[in-house]
Amino acid sequence: MHVLIVEDEAATAESLSRGLQRHGYKTKGVDTGTRALQAYHEADLILLDLDLPDIDGLEVCRSIRAACDTPIITFTDCGTELDRVLGLQAGSDDCLGKPYGFRELLARIEAVMRRVRPQRRFTSSTAVTHGPFEMDAAKREVRLHGSPVELTRKEFDLLYYLARRPGTVVSREELMAEIWGDATSHAMSSRVTRTIDTHVSTLRSKLGSSSWVVTVRGVGFRFGQG
Repeated sequence: MHVLIVEDEAATAESLSRGLQRHGYKTKGVDTGTRALQAYHEADLILLDLDLPDIDGLEVCRSIRAACDTPIITFTDCGTELDRVLGLQAGSDDCLGKPYGFRELLARIEAVMRRVRPQRRFTSSTAVTHGPFEMDAAKREVRLHGSPVELTRKEFDLLYYLARRPGTVVSREELMAEIWGDATSHAMSSRVTRTIDTHVSTLRSKLGSSSWVVTVRGVGFRFGQG
C-alpha cells in the first residue's frame, strides 16, 4: 500500500517513513501543501500534518477530499477537541493530536482501511489476462510481460473495471459511480474530469503505453490491447 506523508519536519517524516516501511508500507514524503496537491493521486492513504509552511493544512485536506475519496489521517500540534473536529469536518477520516504513539497510528490506519475496503463492490477472485497483461484481483497484482506493475488502490480498481470489459467503452459517469462511489455527477465537472484523466495518465505511464487505456473522445475510455 502506498502512503503519502505530508510533513514539513524532516526528522519526523523520516522516522514515520522508516516505521511504516518496516511494516510493509511503501512511502513517499512531501513537505508542503503544494507538493501534497501534486502527489496525492498516487497514494492509497494520506498522512497529513495540518501545520504546513505554505498552505493551511485544512484547505489541503478539503481540496484532496473534493477531488477523491482517498483515506486521509490528519495530525494537529494542538491536539484539542476543536482542532480534531476541524480536521474531520475538512474531510479527514481520522485525526490525531501530536505527539502520538506509533502503535496507535498503525491501529488507526488499519481501522480506516477496513472501512474503505468494502467499497470495492466489483472486485472478485477472477484473473484477467490479455496477451502479456495479467491482473489478479484476489492478490491485487498486475503483471506486464512477467514484470510487476505497482498501482495504487484507485489505479488498480479503475484498470480492473476496464480490463474486465475489453473493447467496451465506459463513460466517465459510470467510472465515477463505480470507482469513486459518486453517482451524482450527471453533469461532469472539471474536477471530476481532472480526477479521472489524472489516474488514466498515471496508468498509461506505469504500463508504458497509452494503448492499454484508450480514450474515446466525448464518451469515455475502453481497455485496449497494448
